[in-house]
Amino acid sequence: MIARLRGNVLEKGPEDAVIDVNGVGYRVNLSTVSLGKLPADGQPVDLRIRTVVREDAFELFGFLSPAEEELFQLLNTVSRVGPRMALGVMSGMEVGELIAALSRGETSRLAKIHGVGKKTAERLVLELKEKVRNLHSEGIARGTTPRAPVASGNKADLVSALLNLGYKQPQAEKAADVVIERLGPDAAFQTLFREALKSLRSSP
Repeated sequence: MIARLRGNVLEKGPEDAVIDVNGVGYRVNLSTVSLGKLPADGQPVDLRIRTVVREDAFELFGFLSPAEEELFQLLNTVSRVGPRMALGVMSGMEVGELIAALSRGETSRLAKIHGVGKKTAERLVLELKEKVRNLHSEGIARGTTPRAPVASGNKADLVSALLNLGYKQPQAEKAADVVIERLGPDAAFQTLFREALKSLRSSP
């Protein structure tokens, strides 16, 4: 199984990226948050990898930190939450922010993440509330606790993510302003990012 990839970013999409490792391109699924943090095309990157093998697919899921990978694994232990949904949940908030929301039982906040809903949010809290507290404690012990997150609707983060996908500063600024005004600054980062991409791709 592939556990790590070190190479150069070849191209980025809204849900995945292709990493060139010695001439071989690996398509890696990443959360929207991680995609926004990837370096520019052609730049080096080091990703932790979880390989998921099914009868009809062989998929790679990538992470920028040990905490992100561990949280992904925990989310996969929740009933009716598979790798894709786990990545979707992680696309709604920064790792530290998501750990905090789960440990505090903030179901209403979690339910706002695209594709989650009230029942799934309640199940996530029920099954992970104590487990993520342990993850947080272990992170402190190892010195790997995520830094305090910024708001998911922060314009600077959204603009940065769009710039990393190759859009120009004026385009990114305009798209960020439009979606934040329409959806509100407290909307999930994943939702803002997705809508901003739609806006940019529909522009002449």
